[in-house]
Amino acid sequence: MNGETAWAVYEARLKRVSNHIYAHLDEELDMDRLAEIACLSSYHWHRIYRAIYGETLAVTVKRLRLHRAAGDIVGSDLPVGEIAKRSGYPNVQSFNRIFKAAYGMPPARYRKQGSHTLFDPQSNGKASHMFDVAIRKIPEVHLVGVAHTGSYMQIGKAFEELFGTLYARGRARPEMRMIGVYLDDPDIVAADKLRSYACVTADATTPAEAPLERRTVDGGDYAVLRHKGPYAEMHKAYQWLYAEWLPKSGRELRDTVMFEEYVNNPRDVAPSELLTDIHLPLV
Repeated sequence: MNGETAWAVYEARLKRVSNHIYAHLDEELDMDRLAEIACLSSYHWHRIYRAIYGETLAVTVKRLRLHRAAGDIVGSDLPVGEIAKRSGYPNVQSFNRIFKAAYGMPPARYRKQGSHTLFDPQSNGKASHMFDVAIRKIPEVHLVGVAHTGSYMQIGKAFEELFGTLYARGRARPEMRMIGVYLDDPDIVAADKLRSYACVTADATTPAEAPLERRTVDGGDYAVLRHKGPYAEMHKAYQWLYAEWLPKSGRELRDTVMFEEYVNNPRDVAPSELLTDIHLPLV
């Protein structure tokens, strides 16, 4: 087997496992079954997965379940019991305990008092005080990425494929910055039709064979809001930028895409410590 064939097989195994995890988050995920999907022994596969992604399969599943649950809590009126069941937990008590350990408060309280509430109009200007927006001029940025269609909350699936591909091809570099590019307005476009790209920074000569695609972020002025907290709360920050900050700023929007830069990694820090720079393009 030559090198090119070897990495193609390896990429396919990573993608199969990732697709299975995302498609079955509300079911009991057997770790040995995931090894079978990868066509490797359980002994070897779990070590390979951890070496590439920096966490065990069990930790990935738990993190993704809680991420989706947080999105349901913030963005829907679903009862906590139903969210617990949808997240694969046998009862509300165990879900409450595990969610609190990750997000700092139990689900019902998080829905009412989580940091996303600071962006609500009734927060009496707290967001304006706590979340300063900086105007920055940035150069054009070259990217390679993987396309994603569907809920923006699920773009992590494309990032899994992106990093699996980069590692399998020996092209992952520690200096690469994580960028999410979002093409559609989720308040207008149906969730299953939303288009986005999971990207990393790369120079213009970096190879980009499928599934990788080249993209660029236009240079120019951007309003940058640094959001601290779970990704599930991001849409509240967007709403605040458009409805509160922009009308008072005296600036106009430029006809190019918004993007997010992920300053740290959800595999390394608690959801409450995640840092994301939201970039709003300005004339």
